[in-house]
Amino acid sequence: MRLLLLAALTLLNSAPRAETYAQRDDVQAFVQGMRDRHGFDAEILTALFRQTRPIATVIKAIMPPKDPGVRSWHAYRARFVEPKRIAAGRRFMHTYSTELAAAEAHFGVPTDIIAAIIGVETFYGKQMGRFGSFAALTTLAFDYPPRAELFRGELEELLLLAREENRDPLAYTGSYAGALGFPQFLPSSRRRFAVDFDHDGRIDLAASPADAIGSVANFLAAHGWEKDAPIAITVTVAGDGVQALIDEGIAPTRTPRQMEAIIGDADLPDRPAALIDLITPRAATEYRLGYRNFYVITRYNRSSFYAAAVMDLAAALRSSK
Repeated sequence: MRLLLLAALTLLNSAPRAETYAQRDDVQAFVQGMRDRHGFDAEILTALFRQTRPIATVIKAIMPPKDPGVRSWHAYRARFVEPKRIAAGRRFMHTYSTELAAAEAHFGVPTDIIAAIIGVETFYGKQMGRFGSFAALTTLAFDYPPRAELFRGELEELLLLAREENRDPLAYTGSYAGALGFPQFLPSSRRRFAVDFDHDGRIDLAASPADAIGSVANFLAAHGWEKDAPIAITVTVAGDGVQALIDEGIAPTRTPRQMEAIIGDADLPDRPAALIDLITPRAATEYRLGYRNFYVITRYNRSSFYAAAVMDLAAALRSSK
């Protein structure tokens, strides 16, 4: 598969600048599908693809590293829980304290968790991406086979979003993967979970931090956030059953009482949880008991490292108030 991706990247780098997507059979099949399912004008869509060329840097950015090595929790955490991001998060929380408080009151999601997600995603708006979203998603939808189906779906969602907002599909900008605004919502999440939290009659995740705050909170609430419930607790483990518990995944299915032969900590909330391992090469593994809210954060980014980093950045922001 990697050889296939390298070949695709080589072709993108060497493609004539006049080449666009409009003439491709797979793109035309997509155009006809949009016409049949949603009533789009095929000629207008073809004109959009005629203006769109493959972006080699998008393929390069999304490809897995040549030598992935072993993931390191310590290295991952250090990228996000560090002085500059904490300071920026403190300023963000001070500036938008009213909006954050309103979001917590309405959705039940703590202000520091909302702020931490925005901090991890875009460094509070500093790193939202400058790729044309239509071109980036088109490149991934038709030139990145491992996830082509996903990105064709997101390209479809972007076109539907543009029609709903009466905007030019080429006007959207974001990450190399098509994620938009402060919270880096993919178009599907943008359509389903974004809210007009500043009540100005439109949703703008790139220019309205208030809309971003409300949208992040709405996303977490819609995925089952439990107000005033635990997120995760660091635990010590021992015994032969540790790996078996980890292999069950990050969905919370067992209570601490059901895991008491493995977990040596007492007085843990006896709610469904999962055992999470945060591995660092040549260092002791950190274990956390992840409750429902930890799992909810992984619906934003399906990585236990991500959820733990959000949790730790939130704690740092909370302690700095």
